[in-house]
Order: sequence, then C-alpha cells, then structure tokens
Amino acid sequence: MWNTVKKLILSRRVVVVALLLLQIFTITVPFYFLGKYMRIVEIILWSFSVIVVLYIISKRDKPAYKIIWIISIFAFPVFGGLFYFLLRFQATSGRLKKTFDHYDKIRRDELLKYPDASSDMRSDYPEFINRINYLTNTAGFSVCSNTQTTYLSPGEEFYPHFIEALESAKKFIFIEFFIISEGKMWDKTLEILKRKAAEGVDVRVMYDDVGSVGCLPARYGHSLGQYGIKCKIFNPFRPLWTSVQNNRDHRKIVVVDGKVGFTGGINIADEYIGLVQRFGDWKDCAVEFRGDAVWSFTVMFLELWNAVNHTDEDYSKFHVEQPHLENTRGYVIPYSDSPHSGENVCEHVYMQMITGAKRYMYIETPYLILDDSMQSALILAAKSGVDIRIITPAIPDKKMVFMTTRSYYKDLMDAGISIYEYTPGFIHSKVAVCDDIIAAVGTPNFDFRSLYLHFECGSLLVGTQTVQDVKQDFLNLLPKCHKVTTGEVTRNPIVRTFQSVLRIFAPLF
Repeated sequence: MWNTVKKLILSRRVVVVALLLLQIFTITVPFYFLGKYMRIVEIILWSFSVIVVLYIISKRDKPAYKIIWIISIFAFPVFGGLFYFLLRFQATSGRLKKTFDHYDKIRRDELLKYPDASSDMRSDYPEFINRINYLTNTAGFSVCSNTQTTYLSPGEEFYPHFIEALESAKKFIFIEFFIISEGKMWDKTLEILKRKAAEGVDVRVMYDDVGSVGCLPARYGHSLGQYGIKCKIFNPFRPLWTSVQNNRDHRKIVVVDGKVGFTGGINIADEYIGLVQRFGDWKDCAVEFRGDAVWSFTVMFLELWNAVNHTDEDYSKFHVEQPHLENTRGYVIPYSDSPHSGENVCEHVYMQMITGAKRYMYIETPYLILDDSMQSALILAAKSGVDIRIITPAIPDKKMVFMTTRSYYKDLMDAGISIYEYTPGFIHSKVAVCDDIIAAVGTPNFDFRSLYLHFECGSLLVGTQTVQDVKQDFLNLLPKCHKVTTGEVTRNPIVRTFQSVLRIFAPLF
C-alpha cells in the first residue's frame, strides 16, 4: 500500500501539478503584501491589461486565440495582462525562431540537392499546380516519384512491417514519436534497438516529454544511452508559464537505412496495435514508404534532431541512391509543420483539399475542433455539392474535447455534411481523401493544437494506389459507425450554452 502511495506522490504528473500551483502562488501572493501601495499597483496592472488587449486586437493571429485571451484578461484584469506577457513575450521566443529558421533553411537546401519530380507532376496533374507551388516553392518540400507506398490499417498491420524494417537495419535507425510507452510493443522494439546499437548501427530515438509523461521512467533517455542508443527527449516539461511548453513534438517518423520510412497516427504503445483496450477498439493507420520519398523523411527527422541538439550535421552521409522501383505510379509529397515557421502547412494542405474537392471528401479524425475559416470551407464545399463525410470516435479519450467536437456537428450537418461516430471505440487515424486522386495521411488532427501549436508531419499522396486504399478503408469503416442524426444534435438551452463556452475555449484543448 505504501509503495503505491509513494509512487503516486513521486509521479511526474503530481510533481508537475504541484510545481505549477507553487508558481501561481509565488506570482500572486506578493501583491497582497504591498499594503497601501496595492491600489496603485492595481491601477498600473489594469492599464497594462488594457494595453495588452489593444495589442492583441492589432495582431495578425487567429480570431479564436484573440477572443480567448481578451476574455481571460477581462475576466482577471489585474493579472490577465501580466500572464499574457509572461506567456507570449519571452526572451527565448526570438532565439527559438532564429534556431528553427536556421534548420529550416538547411532542410530546404538538402532537399534541393537532389532532383524532384515537381515538373512531371505539374504536367500530369495541371489542376494541382497551385498546391504543388505552395508545398515546393513556399513550404520548401520535394515532390517524389519512384516511391512505393503501402497503406497499413489498422495498427496491427503496421507492427510487423515496423519490426521487419528494424530487423533489416545495417546503418542507421531514426525513430521519432509523440508517445513511447512501456509495454509489449516497446519491449520488442527496444530489444531490437539494443541489439542493433551493439552491432554498430547508429540508433537515434526522440520522443516528446509531455506525450510520454507517465509512460516512461524519469531520466529514461540516460537509460537508453547506456545501451548505445542516442536519445533526445523533446522539449522537457518545466512548470513555467511559457508558451514554448505548448509546442509539442506530435510527429511520428521512422527511417531505416534511408530505404524504408513510416509516418501516420500510430505511437509506440500497446493500444495502437490492439494489445490492450483503453477506449474500446483503437483504429489507427500508417503509410510505409520505399524509394525517393524516404529521403524527405530522413531530412525532416535530422532537421528537428539537430535543432534540439544545436548541432550542424552532414545530412549527405545518410542519403541513399534509390534503385528504380516497380509499381510506383503517382507522386508523394512528404511535409512537416513547425509552430515557429509562420506557415501553417498542415492546415493549408487540408484547406486546399477541401476547396479543391469536386465530388467527395472523406475525413477520419479523433478530434474535430475547427476555426471559422476551416468550418466555413467545409460548409461551402458541402453546399456546393461535394459529398463530405467525417468519422470521429464514439468512445472518447478526453471527454471535454469530445463534447467540443460534438458542438460542431449541427452546423456541419445543417450544410449537408454526414457525421459518423466509430461505434467500437476510438478512431485515432488522421486521414483525408478526395475524388479518387489525392489523400493526406499523417499526424495532424483537425484541431487547434495540431494545426497551430505542435510540430507535425504527413504525406500528400497523388495518383497512387494508396489513395484508393485510404478510400476503401474509410468505406469499410462505415458499417461499424453510427450515423449521427439531426435529432441527436438538437440541443437544449443548457447544453447549447455549455457547448458555446467550450467552443470559446477550444484553442486551449
């Protein structure tokens, strides 16, 4: 009994919450000891809050973020402006942007060293020229041909491909996940990584500290280092009032020897491959790449690895000349997104798919928390005759987020969009497919955090067999889903009011 209590007290979650409360205490309590000067301090802070609100209004930012900050500041006018200052105006923010700009330029330069297939794609798909121009010219990614893609759904299909790729490693293994959790999946993975590191393979592992909190022991990176595995814990959580702590590494990238790569929604935890059931049946997916596109994922991994390690590494030693591959029709554009880049790449990929859809667009997402622009785009597409269908979970992992997701149903359904909930459990896939031509498979959810705050990645697939596989997988899910009816989303005034409040605070979810 005592060991259980001790473990709880010393758990990272409890420690983090305790330190956050302590910080709030140290910020606010001193003001109550200012005595007769308190009134003067209040006037100064009130004035400061007004100035901050005017600054927020003038910023080029998402309206949803402006609204939530303005409401928060007016709700707590004495401390609201100060909290905004502590969160948004930090000495580290400018340095971080310069750091990531530096490595972003290196990524662009590395991808430019090798010919891409953008001119061929422009010729084959002239209707996509604007999308190609955005992803190549503005965002700095490559169009890849000579690439075999295999759609792996559900997660149980991913696991044997993943293990086989690790076992084949001769030179290097790069692994980057939002969550790594102790269990059978990680045990098998770690056993292979330890063996490969002992054989001289360059093994690198990067995982997000917040994503993996409670899933791994403290100082786990040091433990991996003892096996010869290079490990980096991304953005270690510190109980500070800093917006940098909101920027999590939500990417999932695996690269082995520059010959095979993976991305998708899957993390390393047993629920992702059906070994345990936390929220019913867990539905996820990934894509395996072989050929030219693997270089893009190699560079994307090294970009973030070097950024967090502050190293300038020679990327070229990891480049592999790819043989001509069979069954490689179509094109692949791997892409990534950074909250420091000024480009919401993942959002723009989705938006271009929505606005460009002619016949249909099918979406799978665990969270559906939309800003006004994306909601308007979906509604306009549906009203223009596009068959839009969206699958979300029936069993939530986060109840408040689930309630917020459901708050969007009525507006979307009124426009003719069909909403389905995956009855067996939780759907974690992040995919979109339209018109039998184009699909996006990756890590970003249709929510504020993924599209504006997190580091994300994905792949745009055009004309490949995988596009048909994504579509068929979606259609195969529909019999397992409950189609939400109009009567189910008719809300009473209390529920409607509560959901309206949740919508206001949605950018924080």
